[in-house]
Amino acid sequence: MSDLEKQGHKTYDEVDSSASQSINPVTSPTYAYKTSATKWQHFKDSFKRVEVEELDPNLTDAERAAIATARSPLKRHLKSRHLQMIAIGGAIGTGLFVGSGSSLRTAGPAGLLIGYAISSTFILCMICALGELAVEFPVSGGFTTYCTRFVDESFGFAANLNYAIQWLVVLPLEIVAASITVNYWGTDKKYRDGFVALFWLVIVVINLFGVRGYGEAEFVFSIIKVTCVIGFIICGICLVCGARGSYIGGKYWHHPYGAFVGDSAGARFKGTMSVFTSAAFAFAGSELVGLAAAETSNPRKTLPKAAKQVFWRITIFYIVSLTLVGLLVSHKDTRLIGTSSVDAAASPFVIALVSHGIKGLPSVVNVVICIAVLSVGNSAVYACSRTLSAFSEQGYAPKWMNLEYVDRSGRPIVGIAITSIFGLLCFIAASDKEGDVFNWLMALSGLSSLFSWGGIMLCHIRFRRALSAQGRNTDELSFKSPTGVAGSYYGLFVIILVFIAEFWVAAWPSGYKQMSGSAIATNFFEVYLSFPIVLVCYLGHKIYKKNWTLWVPASQMDIDTGRREVDIELLKAEIAQEKAELAAKPAYKRIYAYLC
Repeated sequence: MSDLEKQGHKTYDEVDSSASQSINPVTSPTYAYKTSATKWQHFKDSFKRVEVEELDPNLTDAERAAIATARSPLKRHLKSRHLQMIAIGGAIGTGLFVGSGSSLRTAGPAGLLIGYAISSTFILCMICALGELAVEFPVSGGFTTYCTRFVDESFGFAANLNYAIQWLVVLPLEIVAASITVNYWGTDKKYRDGFVALFWLVIVVINLFGVRGYGEAEFVFSIIKVTCVIGFIICGICLVCGARGSYIGGKYWHHPYGAFVGDSAGARFKGTMSVFTSAAFAFAGSELVGLAAAETSNPRKTLPKAAKQVFWRITIFYIVSLTLVGLLVSHKDTRLIGTSSVDAAASPFVIALVSHGIKGLPSVVNVVICIAVLSVGNSAVYACSRTLSAFSEQGYAPKWMNLEYVDRSGRPIVGIAITSIFGLLCFIAASDKEGDVFNWLMALSGLSSLFSWGGIMLCHIRFRRALSAQGRNTDELSFKSPTGVAGSYYGLFVIILVFIAEFWVAAWPSGYKQMSGSAIATNFFEVYLSFPIVLVCYLGHKIYKKNWTLWVPASQMDIDTGRREVDIELLKAEIAQEKAELAAKPAYKRIYAYLC
């Protein structure tokens, strides 16, 4: 028991818990059903809309957006274990199991590792910045809402739409990837629609159970995926060390294979840069911890720990497993996706096991890939439906679309319906062009994540600047980003460099002198499609609103609406006590607390 509790004071968490209920009475609504009502009647009534009070018509657009997202009637049912597994589940999917094969082929094992390692550094900065913002502002829409509040309405519009589109295409993308994976077993094409329909139906049904059902399903899916990755790591280390009779080591990093792809330094650099698109797609979902803040019971306790731990888990899983993939599979292997239409279903994880005589496990890995599809597809419906709801709450969508509709079970039911209907594009998997579909959907969603992450770090920078401009400081923050503002500046700088490098790679790909004009154009849009979409959204909103202000002045920024109504002095006292207790612990415990 803390000194504050011994003195008879309520702790911050107790105050925070009561405050979360007082902020918005409709967050957890109760309804007086008649005792005679049947279960079927209860079920039907659960889809009825939660009614909220009308906002003051005299409020500005920015004020209306802040208040509407702060009092969203989403339910706070997610716990720490849900948050951690939601982020892991959203980020460990086909990007790792399937998409990494294409990166290995185009960049080589060293280029693959460098691309993912650099991506991990700014992912850390992003997650820490997001954790700070999400703890203070656990509002509907998460960071997309922050873009409107801390930067500019037009920037918020572009960020919201970009993130919604990103997850909108991820659902059919993941199911198309599953259909590619099913090819491993030589599935007759006439059964493909059946598999696609099954995947789609399971994903939709899970999301109809509300946030608690989604959280529990994601928890189970993620445990299965994590177990598979750990098993592959153990098996991979044994194979590299010669468990199957011959020592492999760094064989595929040397002649005649090479650590990089390309005959010149420029070609090798371009190959490495091309990895960032795949890495962005693969790490997409790490930011879901911020989006889920509005449905978390105790953000102060759960979000910081979940944010930091998720980074380390994802980084370890990705870096270690992809290092082993590069040691076990040659980038010249013709079975890697993108090399040919033959055996396109084979993931580099499966190739690694098959190539070294491991029987049975490849099929297990493919089953896990199918589960990964359900997991990421599950996250796609969740993320897109919440983003669409927040999009409407901020006044960006026509009223007749009713996107802000949240039912009595806390489900943004219209958003779920739109996402699910768009997911029916997955039936294109029966087409002979499924590989092309996979590439184009991946291109549409790949760089979108970079925009989102850059937006998060820009919001963090702007929020800190607003605190300073309004004569306030970080002492009032219940969680401060371990990487600070410097980390956000670094992450934003790296992302800008990646965009510049990606433009170069897209416009002048390796071997472009031997390529036709149409092939170069196709390559450009496959890599850079997200950029013109975001630019059109941003400029289009500026023109429509006739507002050419680049950002909200820091002195006028709203940094209070949506924050937990707590006793700041009590919070400061409790934080000071926690720091004192931590300072008395051994160095290794202090380091662990800082990083995890």
